[in-house]
Amino acid sequence: MPAPLQQPLVDRFRDDVSALIAEPGRIGIAVSGGPDSIALLLLAAAAFPRQIIAATVDHGLRAESRAEAEFVAAVCRDLDVPHRILAVDVDTARASIQNSAREARYAALDRWLAENQAGVLATAHHVDDQAETLIMRLLRGAGVGGLAGVRARSVVPIAGSAAILIRPLLGWRRDELRAIVDAVGISPVDDPSNGDTRFDRVRVRSQLARSDWIDPAALARSSGALAQADEALDWAAAELWDARVTHVPHGISLSHDGIPAELKRRLLLTILARLAPEAAAPRGPEITRLLTALEAGGTGTLAGIACRGGKIWTFSCAPPRRRSG
Repeated sequence: MPAPLQQPLVDRFRDDVSALIAEPGRIGIAVSGGPDSIALLLLAAAAFPRQIIAATVDHGLRAESRAEAEFVAAVCRDLDVPHRILAVDVDTARASIQNSAREARYAALDRWLAENQAGVLATAHHVDDQAETLIMRLLRGAGVGGLAGVRARSVVPIAGSAAILIRPLLGWRRDELRAIVDAVGISPVDDPSNGDTRFDRVRVRSQLARSDWIDPAALARSSGALAQADEALDWAAAELWDARVTHVPHGISLSHDGIPAELKRRLLLTILARLAPEAAAPRGPEITRLLTALEAGGTGTLAGIACRGGKIWTFSCAPPRRRSG
């Protein structure tokens, strides 16, 4: 049985969870076996006894993955926390194996939560993760939504999921979490991919470690401020939707005069999603090109929607193309 945690740490964690979920009920914990997720498991088990279930996703991408999952199972047995190993198939033929693994992971976790009647999933993202994410997205030219980084509370990113995703460690540093694990005498999993410089995050992490003038906590606070700005823009867009959007036969019209560019972009994305809910979300450059055309009074088609500029922008499902001959 691991040594008990210091009570101030447990109280701090309980407060962090309570700020995100008033009555969490049963909480699912995603535990990979690394120091961050083991710290999350230890804190959750101490703060919410008998409310915690845990799962480890075995992606099958490394020979050691099954043994690492069994290691987590053993820790959970010592903590009296129910645990499941979720084996998934990852499409390694895709351009981004990491994205494929992420999709498979969340799909498996979502099914596991539903089977166990757990409405909340907690993951171990922390301050340093948030700082790394902000820098990576800055380098990619992300907008406000992307620069907001990972959110403290969102939904499990699977279509139709009813589970809430919380990240209660976004106010905790990586070193703090490692110290918690070391203090109870557990040797966590060391994932070799964390040192693989082919991955953007690993390169950013290395640069941050060498740059003592960069404060990850300050970067994380900036992400939090941007998340609030993103929410404010969403609120403003919802107000404009009620005031400026009209449903017309076969489509939607938008009175766009005087609306700032970012709010036009959000309204346009919402219109396309409403008219073509099955279509893939348009990419940023596609939206930019369409907005430029509409501002000039031109036309365009995106996601199967015919878009026409002018004083009032109109959007309707494009008619099917005629076959020649």
